[in-house]
Amino acid sequence: MSFPLLTATAALPAVGAIATAAVPAARRSAAKWLALLVSLATLALAVTVLVRFDPDGDRYQLTESRAWIADFGVRYELGVDGIGVALIGLTALLIPFIILAGWHDADPLETKSSRWRPTQGFFALILAVEAMVIISFEATDVFLFYIFFEAMLIPMYFLIGGFGDRAHAGSDENASAQRSYAAVKFLLYNLVGGLIMLAAVIGLYVVAGNFSLQEIAEARANGTLDMATSTERWLFLGFFFAFAVKAPLWPLHTWLPNAMGESTAPVAVLITAVVDKVGTFAMLRFCLGLFPEASKWATPVIVVLALISIIYGALLAVGQRDIKRLVAYASISHFGFIVLGIFAMTSQGQSGATLYMVNHGISTAALMLVAGFLISRRGSRLIADYGGVQKVAPVLAGTFLIGGLATLSLPGLAPFVSEFLVLVGAFARYPVAGIVATLGIVLAALYTLVLYQRTMTGPVKPEVSAMPDLRVRELVVVAPLIALLIGLGVYPKPLTELVNPAVKHTMSDVQQKDPEPEVEAAK
Repeated sequence: MSFPLLTATAALPAVGAIATAAVPAARRSAAKWLALLVSLATLALAVTVLVRFDPDGDRYQLTESRAWIADFGVRYELGVDGIGVALIGLTALLIPFIILAGWHDADPLETKSSRWRPTQGFFALILAVEAMVIISFEATDVFLFYIFFEAMLIPMYFLIGGFGDRAHAGSDENASAQRSYAAVKFLLYNLVGGLIMLAAVIGLYVVAGNFSLQEIAEARANGTLDMATSTERWLFLGFFFAFAVKAPLWPLHTWLPNAMGESTAPVAVLITAVVDKVGTFAMLRFCLGLFPEASKWATPVIVVLALISIIYGALLAVGQRDIKRLVAYASISHFGFIVLGIFAMTSQGQSGATLYMVNHGISTAALMLVAGFLISRRGSRLIADYGGVQKVAPVLAGTFLIGGLATLSLPGLAPFVSEFLVLVGAFARYPVAGIVATLGIVLAALYTLVLYQRTMTGPVKPEVSAMPDLRVRELVVVAPLIALLIGLGVYPKPLTELVNPAVKHTMSDVQQKDPEPEVEAAK
């Protein structure tokens, strides 16, 4: 039996989480180093998965399949396509930076409401989330996917509610109440989506007789699976609702600004750059793969919702006074682009959406982590409390600028390629939607440049006059992310070659071809 590489990639951070939580309370530093080493080892396994994956080979590779709950047709089935490999790589890449950036975020505090901050628990929860996200990208059994899709809510709830932002305005009691509210809202929204999805998962089993993604696809292809149109549409809606909450897509997005605003910057990155990608990934793998006809039926409405997310999120980002909430609303706008690319039903749109998931993860991590370093120095999340930072901390300001320019998809940085492909793909089938979506680019330039102007330029405010520049640990976090943004912006070919074959399979699932360009006949 070959080495179960996919299982090992997900199991290592899970075992690491248990080991980190078991470190004695007095050995906080040891817990941090253990978590970091486990995350680096997981990254090494993810790189091995990437190296062993052949983009031109079978659709699902490195597969594992074992009996699990035989009476109900549930199997432990894993496999990765190009999209899954790219997102596993993104997850494994970001977790070490998240751990390094949050190195002191769970250290004990002296305040009355936070006398006990279990450092070991903080890093153990991050590793637990990593394990669940990775196996979600690997699962080809619908029930197995559902279990971890829901289970990741538990560690995320404690990370949001138990380890909040120290730069909260107001009393400790008020800060604790706000964190609790954000954590409960996050949990309730996602639990409701998960419960609806559970009903759809059960309905799928009743219709198909098993939970295997590959077996259901084969049965559909050879005509042995007879699913009524109305049944397929209801099941699609059950799955899509849960994924739209996780994504998050308007109008199911309202939990995200609260969750990101009240979390530490590393946990905010974990939410939007890692966990939320499970929702958009699942739209490609499960919605389009299991319910192709229903996906085409729902496309016009979903495209409209995606456009609303793009414009609405960008407009609210323009009006924000809180740095972290601005990044949260910007992310809602970006997820609108991802969903638009998926449901444009073109190869350019879906390739762009997949690249957008990866590039958004890197750019948001860069911007939010630098913002976190900035906030930790000043002790405030309010934009108005800053000014002239570039004169006292030029490296911090420079990295903040690059992260912001990546957020607005400046040519030469990684998100530009993905956003361009999404717009090209959307315009090819829905020209009006493509035109409307471009307004999001204009608004992104507005909220990004205004944020930089108000925080980094102008007279130096007395409160930031003694602000230190980035330290070595912080540079180790930020520099690789900036290098990736530039490298993938100049040379995105490795990513496109990885995901394009998987996109072709998805297009085949929904029986769609790219629209032929209209060329006027020569007179």
